[in-house]
Amino acid sequence: MMMNFIYILIFFFVSISCEDKKEKPSWTKKDVRDYNDADLERLFDQWEENDDPLEEDELPEYKRQPPKIDLSNMDPNNPESLLKMSKKGRTQMVFVSLLGNPTKEETEEITKLWQGSLMNNHINLERYVIGDDRVIFLFKDGAQAWDAKDFLIEQKELKEVTIENKPYYGKYSNMGGDNVKTEL
Repeated sequence: MMMNFIYILIFFFVSISCEDKKEKPSWTKKDVRDYNDADLERLFDQWEENDDPLEEDELPEYKRQPPKIDLSNMDPNNPESLLKMSKKGRTQMVFVSLLGNPTKEETEEITKLWQGSLMNNHINLERYVIGDDRVIFLFKDGAQAWDAKDFLIEQKELKEVTIENKPYYGKYSNMGGDNVKTEL
């Protein structure tokens, strides 16, 4: 019963979408029950042609326009501000390592607290534990990653935060210093 309804529905859309009554494509002359995947895909494409285009925020991230960066009010002494502006509205992954040898459960608890604190500060992220002492924070708005980094490096359990392959060390890690690893 349901299959008959689907076949009738497909046939209805095929008949509506083929406006040129003189010359129909050969695939539309088939019995609806004989349609293969390619025929159904063509039917779907014809159906989608008449739809309104998606809004910018409904598009997949790879189809969105990159953010416009205003270089006029950039601080030349702060290259991170350019990175932060370029990641605005883009997904950003941040890798976080904890000090010591915590268990996976301890890592889960500590990072859950951090996630809650960041979300209370309107920094939205998803958290994925990938090891006993490693976590990925996924930010839908990549510009928030640097704000989160400023919070995280102050935490006593934090060893390292890595954003765009650049490590930032926690205040209480034995790396100390300016919290940025410099290459020699």
